[in-house]
Amino acid sequence: MLDNPARKYPAAHIIDYPQRTWPAKRLQAPPRWCSTDLRDGNQALVNPMDAQRKLTFFKHLIACGFKEIEVAFPAASEVDFAFVRLLIEENHIPEDVTIQVMTPARPDLIERTIVSLNGASKAIVHVYNATAQIFREMVFQKDKVELIALATAAAKQVRQLCEQFPQTDWTLQYSPETFCFTEADFALEICEAVAQIWEPEPKRPLILNLPTTVEVNTPNVFADQVEHFMRSFSDLKNITISVHPHNDRGTGVATAEMAMLAGAQRVEGCLFGNGERTGNVDLVTLAMNLYTQGVHPQLQFANIRQTVEIVEQCNQLPVHPRHPYGGSLVFTAFSGSHQDAIKKGFAHRARLGSEAWHIPYLPLDPQDVGCSYEEVIRVNSQSGKSGAAWLLQENHGLRLPRALQVDFSQHVQRQTEQTGKEISQAQVWQLFRSLYGVLENRPLSLLHYTSEPRGAEQHVTATLRYGEETLSLQGQGCGLLSALSDGVQKAFDCVLNIMDYQEHTLGRNRVVTRFLIFKLPPLAVPSRTLVWPLKPMRARLLCKPC
Repeated sequence: MLDNPARKYPAAHIIDYPQRTWPAKRLQAPPRWCSTDLRDGNQALVNPMDAQRKLTFFKHLIACGFKEIEVAFPAASEVDFAFVRLLIEENHIPEDVTIQVMTPARPDLIERTIVSLNGASKAIVHVYNATAQIFREMVFQKDKVELIALATAAAKQVRQLCEQFPQTDWTLQYSPETFCFTEADFALEICEAVAQIWEPEPKRPLILNLPTTVEVNTPNVFADQVEHFMRSFSDLKNITISVHPHNDRGTGVATAEMAMLAGAQRVEGCLFGNGERTGNVDLVTLAMNLYTQGVHPQLQFANIRQTVEIVEQCNQLPVHPRHPYGGSLVFTAFSGSHQDAIKKGFAHRARLGSEAWHIPYLPLDPQDVGCSYEEVIRVNSQSGKSGAAWLLQENHGLRLPRALQVDFSQHVQRQTEQTGKEISQAQVWQLFRSLYGVLENRPLSLLHYTSEPRGAEQHVTATLRYGEETLSLQGQGCGLLSALSDGVQKAFDCVLNIMDYQEHTLGRNRVVTRFLIFKLPPLAVPSRTLVWPLKPMRARLLCKPC
């Protein structure tokens, strides 16, 4: 890396626009969405989709709620042309869905593109040409006047061809490609010229699509460019302002959001951000960002894992485990402090009975996108006492007292440090059962008991199995628990104190589970749980040495 990168990478131009109003605005409605997965996304794949994969993807986009889908670059290949024909001829396009196709501003390619759409009820013809100075000088060797002539000639040709097929509702979309680093006045001039040719009206609308073809600056700069463009345009009646952000600087989503604040009404992008180089704007993230601010995006990701599976299958590319909303680990906390905060957040929400979602570290309820709470907390060596306790609570209905949480977490910590791996839900339960005697072959268990009041005290007679022996005990106290502890002390000749106690109901039959943590002298009894099948309750006694 260079000591002075400015010599090689001069900063991009920033327009002076102090009249901006977008920073004070708030997103309160979704944009018009256009998926470009089948065109822009497809051209970025190592192995482009065949017709079957494209059709699978197309159907899933419809299921997600997309009403505008860019399906192909029909003049680029026979495969793309044939796919457009397949959609039309086999009636795969719902009445409320408009397909979009793309073509550069070249007469032969435009004609081929219109032919591919014959028979479609609605179609968007997307015409583009690059407008930035670097392209004018290096790529096309054309000046501004020549590029305007190229764009207007393309618009005129599209209009003439479309008028030959009046049975189709036509929309022209024009993109001054490289808008984000085109001079503001020239971008405005060329789009005005295209609009004059197309003469937008309700039955012949125009979309002006402003791309960040390559991100060259911060998202706020693009928002200034969009707002300046819209406020400077002569007449936006029957014109939709669309944006097509890329992600070269890693800010594609922020660019789209700020452009919407600046007035953009439509966004093009791909599911999970597929596309050339670093990809297009991620429409899933953009949509779910709106959702978590109380704005329904009018897209459905109620089974986001299925969407991930289909996208991975069709693109033959993985979705990163940490990808926002869709990644396999996005709802997972391994950190002990995070787990503790999440666990307390759920408990607080349950106490309040509130519908509003305010859970630490979880901006979205996983169940809203078809995920379960099982993936929220997972346990490894970085986890604290709350992680394992959460798994027992959620999967087995056991609410461990704090002292038992602390004791059990130490055993979990030792096991995860020894293996260096995550401990599964099943392994946590097995470890708990083996440590505290919740097993069929436990060393200390209660076979049966009787209890009756005698004056102010409760009297208990019980039979225990201790290893291979059967023991009888009797005890009395001010309640059932104190009577039992009295009997245990007499039977084992020890001093016993109840350190903690908690009870709750389990399952539909509302069987009571009681946890009691006793403090015993060393070697009085093994450090195990006594499972106490009292009628109609069960109790677990954690015995710990003094």
